[in-house]
Amino acid sequence: MSATTSTFQVTGMTCGHCEMSVREEVSEIPGVQNVDVSHETGSLVVSSEHQLEDAAVLAAVTEAGYSATRA
Repeated sequence: MSATTSTFQVTGMTCGHCEMSVREEVSEIPGVQNVDVSHETGSLVVSSEHQLEDAAVLAAVTEAGYSATRA
């Protein structure tokens, strides 16, 4: 089974703490293997064991206090 990668654009992040909040929430999604997030570019790249539902990732970003769209 190969990993899949999904990319999202996150708005509202301004610092490293913002990145940490998003990383922690998204990492809790079952199957997530790696989360790469940058407040400078607003990018969120999620690597997972299987294709994730966009809604799960978007809900996690919302829980962290930000909004996101699929890139």
